[in-house]
Amino acid sequence: MRVLWFSLLLLCAFPSWAAHAYAQFGDIKYPAGFSHFDYVNPKAPKGGEIRMVPPTRPTNFDKFNPFTLKGTAPYGIGGLMFESLLTGNSEEPTTAYGLLAEDVDVPADKKSATFRINPKARFNDGSPVLAADVVHSFRTLTGKLAAPQFRTLYAEVKDVKALDDRTVRFEFQNPNPELPLVVGGMPVFSRAWGGGKPFDQITTDVPIGSGPYKLPNPRMGRDITYVRDPAYWGADLPVRRGFFNFDRVTYRIYLDETAKFEGLKAGEYDFMREFTSRNWARQYKGKQFDSGEIVKRAFENRNPGDFQGYVFNTRDPKFKDIRVREAIGLAMDFEWLNRQLFYGIYKRVDGYFPNSEFRATGLPSAEELALLEPLRDKLRPEVFGPAALSPSTAPPGSLRENLRRARALLAEAGWVYRDGALRNDKGEPFTIEFLNDQPSLIRVATPFQTALQKLGIQMNFRTVDFSLAQQRMDNFDFEMTSVRLPGSTAPGGELLELFGSQAAATPGSRNIWGIADPAVDALLQKVVTATTRPELRTALRALDRVLTHGHYSVPQYYGDAFLIGYRAKPFELPPTIPPYYESDSWAMSTWWASPANK
Repeated sequence: MRVLWFSLLLLCAFPSWAAHAYAQFGDIKYPAGFSHFDYVNPKAPKGGEIRMVPPTRPTNFDKFNPFTLKGTAPYGIGGLMFESLLTGNSEEPTTAYGLLAEDVDVPADKKSATFRINPKARFNDGSPVLAADVVHSFRTLTGKLAAPQFRTLYAEVKDVKALDDRTVRFEFQNPNPELPLVVGGMPVFSRAWGGGKPFDQITTDVPIGSGPYKLPNPRMGRDITYVRDPAYWGADLPVRRGFFNFDRVTYRIYLDETAKFEGLKAGEYDFMREFTSRNWARQYKGKQFDSGEIVKRAFENRNPGDFQGYVFNTRDPKFKDIRVREAIGLAMDFEWLNRQLFYGIYKRVDGYFPNSEFRATGLPSAEELALLEPLRDKLRPEVFGPAALSPSTAPPGSLRENLRRARALLAEAGWVYRDGALRNDKGEPFTIEFLNDQPSLIRVATPFQTALQKLGIQMNFRTVDFSLAQQRMDNFDFEMTSVRLPGSTAPGGELLELFGSQAAATPGSRNIWGIADPAVDALLQKVVTATTRPELRTALRALDRVLTHGHYSVPQYYGDAFLIGYRAKPFELPPTIPPYYESDSWAMSTWWASPANK
């Protein structure tokens, strides 16, 4: 009887393994035993080098640990040196396939996810990847010494247990079909990394990860080169075949935009994504472009548009009144900017999910109303009307008319123009310090500054370097700034970090607005617990209505293509471009070196 009881216990503790992948909504394209993803060349030769510049704001790096708050880690280290239990692809927004894990089991109640680790999985020091390393990674990332966004991201995880050396189970607070993807995407690192140091003191220690690249010459500074690990354990996995073809991946840092572009022309690096429309229109010309030595190409994609906007820190008393925020938003003239400065390249951002099925439009649907009605006492009446649109100056509208409306809103909020400035009832002038770490943004923001002056608002630019700006943002020590949030094909748990009340009170979180709204929190829960894509779409559209009618941002603009300059001869590209991708990581991971350039 004891033997029988023990056998039954084992059957209860361990799942019957069958799933090579997990899909939030059940839509798995590739069957078990598939050979490779369709958008890669599985026979791409290995070798050569690609030299790139980070698409993010440039700065030197002073640590190799990308998971702590203080300091700056080198670009690319997360994707090249660390791996996760599951990995997604550029075709299926809510599906992930086994990477470190060879099998995944999610029961019908969606309250746990159990992963069996591939016995071949190895860290770059040759040690095996074990369940204890997964547990250690989770405990470390959710501890107080890691960056706080991880605690928010994994807040719904109740516990994690190593069932044996290669089996690990995550247990969830509530049924949530997205959580297996969230924990499956968690970076895993060795327990030996840092030699027992407190996690926030692991800075110069080279990561012990399982990824395809290593750091043979780790030195702090600007540039960094990753070298492909010839003993990489996962090279023949279906999810890795055709990927990571370069022997070396180098990221170069240029602190000056002019020097960066000249570096491309001089052959100092090979690939650059352009974010400035004026540069794209004016600079990408000349003999090297005419000859084809450097290719200028707009790569189309089906990605949701990035949200980009000027954002208010609503922790500041002057921005507490929604009428003030709405009035300031009326001072931006996108139509003039696009015509005069952007060469007509960009489109106006409407809402927080532009160019996607998640953007709210028109009146709320019956399904949206079903989510909004229980929150009516917490919502503005406007939420139940047409979706908010960004102010326009297109005829018959005009900036003059928008400023008239803004002046009326400000007066209602107690701000009136007298003695040469907009003042409150205490006589204090309305001033804004705009925190900026992009010198090129001044040209774009100056017309906005000029329009605010017509309202009596003095906006001053405080331009600092990236590291200081990041420090101030982490401490919420700013009044207004500009942000860009990459679009997502399936927004989910990361929105808790962007808009949730808990994150608003957590220094270092991404809720820089300070949004702490119970209605927003309720809708976020609907987002993360959606069991079908239509449910997710409905919840996000309802959330979009609440956020846009809250006037937390002044929406800017987005582009629907990647503007890329790259050197042609060293590279070959896969014949198929996937629908959903980021240009830099796609090039780095799926292009390969021409045989003559190895």
